[in-house]
Amino acid sequence: MKNDSTFISDVSKKEFPISDRISAKTVRDPIFTLIQADYPDFDENKFLSIEELNMYREKYISNYLSVEIGELSNLENKVIGSLKADVSLVNTVEDEIGYRTIGQKVADTVAAFGGSWKFIIMFGVFILLWILANIYILLDKGFDPYPFILLNLILSCLAALQAPVIMMSQNRQEEKDRERAKKDYMINLKSELEIRMLHEKLDHLIMHQQEELIEIQKVQIEMMNDILSRIK
Repeated sequence: MKNDSTFISDVSKKEFPISDRISAKTVRDPIFTLIQADYPDFDENKFLSIEELNMYREKYISNYLSVEIGELSNLENKVIGSLKADVSLVNTVEDEIGYRTIGQKVADTVAAFGGSWKFIIMFGVFILLWILANIYILLDKGFDPYPFILLNLILSCLAALQAPVIMMSQNRQEEKDRERAKKDYMINLKSELEIRMLHEKLDHLIMHQQEELIEIQKVQIEMMNDILSRIK
């Protein structure tokens, strides 16, 4: 049977000293909500002990810290996943335009060889040998005497054939450049959107943290005041 110096808690239904009785009206809203989650019948007209209130205060702080750690982990996972997704955009350029016909392969090979020092040196040696053979070896009575009309014809035909082949290769290179430019634009746009989303998430976390930290400080101050009052 309860005496005047004790009371029955509406939370645990246990008996506590009357000096430890706390009215539900003085409990802060987040702590009150946490208590109601475990005891739906708990309302503003009920009472609980200071020990039980401190237990729910600690539970509230622990829940906050757990939620914050979880939110930061989710944010890190989203950023890492987004960075991994960028790799697919970069590596698809060559795959999308990598198939080449036989004519395109020949054009690329001719353009690569015709624009190299190897071709220039070899063709220069060929022309020099042609001229020396006709002037000095065959005494200008060979198959192409001066002014080397046959050589001029060969050079003209080579230039006439080489020019369109090189242009074909350049057109393919321009196509690659356009595709790369598109991919660069897509990557830059994606990065910009991710940065904006990241800023929004950080702003949300900061605002949320500030509100929660203020609430926690208030709860801690109440706990300290309760301890001081009990000491006095």
